[in-house]
Amino acid sequence: MKISGKVVAVNISKKKGVIKKPIKEGIFKENHGLVGDAHAGNWHRQVSLLGVESVDKMRKQGIEGLCSGKFAENITTKGIELYTLPVGTKLKIGETVQEVTQIGKKCHSGCEIAKEVGQCVMPKEGIFTKVVKGGTVREGDIIGILIDE
Repeated sequence: MKISGKVVAVNISKKKGVIKKPIKEGIFKENHGLVGDAHAGNWHRQVSLLGVESVDKMRKQGIEGLCSGKFAENITTKGIELYTLPVGTKLKIGETVQEVTQIGKKCHSGCEIAKEVGQCVMPKEGIFTKVVKGGTVREGDIIGILIDE
């Protein structure tokens, strides 16, 4: 495993398309995602991740009030360029193993995040994963890239 980054925050929301709120720890269920989150389910975008580095780019453009969960990401990361990871990459995040399934996304019209923030960084720099092995993820947990041997 190559240690690449760490978890800055775990974020959750009951509804889709809204800003997520930070929680102390999240329970991630295999083939489901973050328990209690609106985006969880048996599909390829169970968990969303975004780096603080991407959020910082938005801050530098003069957008104020940005914090973890503002772009509806489940896991805010630091120290890893998420959008450069190939689809299929396996990540060890806390107790979980997650597989990258998609880089970026098309924002839906009327997105609350784009309305409030002005624009969204998720379409280019956010990534999505499916949970291969469930477990707990907490703020401060290490993120490692699993290398097939």
